[in-house]
Amino acid sequence: MSAAGLERVDPALVPSVLLANGASIPAIGMGTFGSDSVSADTVAAAVKDAAIMGYRHFDCAAVYGNEAHIGKALKGLMEGGLKRDELFITSKLWNDKHDEGDVVPAFEASLQALGLDYLDLYLIHWPFPNHHAPGVDVSARAGNAQPYLHEAYMKIWRKLESLVDAGLIRSIGTSNMSMAKLELLLRDARIKPAVNEMELHPHFQQPELCAYLRAHSIQPIAYSPLGSPGRPERDRTPEDSVDIEDPVIKAIAGRRGEHPAAVCLRWAIQRGQLPIPFSVSGRNLLSNLKAAVSASLSPEDMAAIEGIDRGCRLIKGQVFLWKEGQSWEDLWDMDGIIRS
Repeated sequence: MSAAGLERVDPALVPSVLLANGASIPAIGMGTFGSDSVSADTVAAAVKDAAIMGYRHFDCAAVYGNEAHIGKALKGLMEGGLKRDELFITSKLWNDKHDEGDVVPAFEASLQALGLDYLDLYLIHWPFPNHHAPGVDVSARAGNAQPYLHEAYMKIWRKLESLVDAGLIRSIGTSNMSMAKLELLLRDARIKPAVNEMELHPHFQQPELCAYLRAHSIQPIAYSPLGSPGRPERDRTPEDSVDIEDPVIKAIAGRRGEHPAAVCLRWAIQRGQLPIPFSVSGRNLLSNLKAAVSASLSPEDMAAIEGIDRGCRLIKGQVFLWKEGQSWEDLWDMDGIIRS
């Protein structure tokens, strides 16, 4: 589809949320992780189309391997009249750059690849320094794998704070953090995290962690908001469920004349989390964006969706474990204790 033929949603109609530091972030974004199956050029083309449709929030990361391609798309969009201050661009520090001396160069590499002079948001992608090669099986382990070490994490955080001080990052945040780890960070951080990016969808609602974030003025950003139907095969387990096939979601979608995915996104926005679904389909990108400006779900619909939480974590993170004989639950401090 040509740019001229793309249907648009007025970006001014898309709701936004104020972060604790006063920054404004659109209430829906486009994720850019191609699940190892979508080429960087295809993702970049989808970013261009999404911006023309009305998206202004793009969630990127170094490990996705497509920031330079996205940077070219952004350059073309801005040459075409889109202003930098209309965009909200996120990137993330990957696990192989957790050494103190690697943090600023890694950030600068992402900034250069994206062709920008500042980032709106920069996150520590995972709280573990355990790097793994792209596409490996979930049984893979880094040779020097380590547990979460708070002192080491704080050295990274101090570097992020310095980049905020330098005006190169507007907001900093966390991703895939547990409540126990956030407690330590909030105790020791000079600049508090503005967001925590985390898995959230109707079958995995994390109500306790979401309440904790709200109590500490940390905005949840929801990855896999549709239950990650396109996630890599290696991340699938027999007990996984499918949100968009849930009878409650399908019934609400039927009454509203919408796709079940739109119901999941509308629920997320009303619940106060910012979904960042990924797609390279023009039809799906537009449908996702329209969900952000659609009619509100009724209180009864919201209550019905609250009742279908299955605690079904899809992105378990097994590759970040650090010793033999562990279960993925050890990554998430489910009993409030950080494993060592």
